Amino acid sequence: MWVRSASQEDLETISKMLTETWHDTYDKIYGREKVAELTSKWHSVPALKQRLNKPLSEFIICDDGAEIGGMAYASQTDNETTMLHQLYVRPETQGQGLGRTLLIEVEACFPDVRKIRLEVEEANERALKFYEANGFKVVGSTPDCGVKGSGIPAAIMEKVIW
Repeated sequence: MWVRSASQEDLETISKMLTETWHDTYDKIYGREKVAELTSKWHSVPALKQRLNKPLSEFIICDDGAEIGGMAYASQTDNETTMLHQLYVRPETQGQGLGRTLLIEVEACFPDVRKIRLEVEEANERALKFYEANGFKVVGSTPDCGVKGSGIPAAIMEKVIW
């Protein structure tokens, strides 16, 4: 797999991958109906399209030419911080290094920032362990992961790059 910028032609596939990944991860936490509701809002093609050309952001995918194995979306929030909004790897390709590859690429896309910040659902133990193994530390929490009013509790994690 190689990493490249996402294009408008990828959005339908990315939306399907995110829906599959969210159901695999979050159905047991929130139930299938709630996950379907969230993915229809957050991972629809129109929602993803808004991210494609946003200034000071990167929307990247891992692609082997046949399928997209993972994606990441990050944006620079100020002179020293990048927010990693999304990093997801298709369930059947997890554990193969794609998440790490995407993290490395996100860091490379923002060479002037000092730290990367993210929010991760507190019940998603696998993601918490992944980020800790990749140098992130919990620095706080929020009752509303991703969007104000989401009601999804999350740990706020940071990684100091330099």
